[in-house]
Amino acid sequence: MLEFLTDLWQFMRARKKYWLFPVVLIMALLGALLVLGPGSSIAPFIYTLF
Repeated sequence: MLEFLTDLWQFMRARKKYWLFPVVLIMALLGALLVLGPGSSIAPFIYTLF
């Protein structure tokens, strides 16, 4: 996983694609919410967002 993140960062630096960082970050946060959401205590708050 760390190697993937390192490669992604090097790709963004080499090609000046810094706008990809917020997109990847938001996708990772939404993925974490979907994985942790249904069985956790934050589920009622997630359901109000959607």
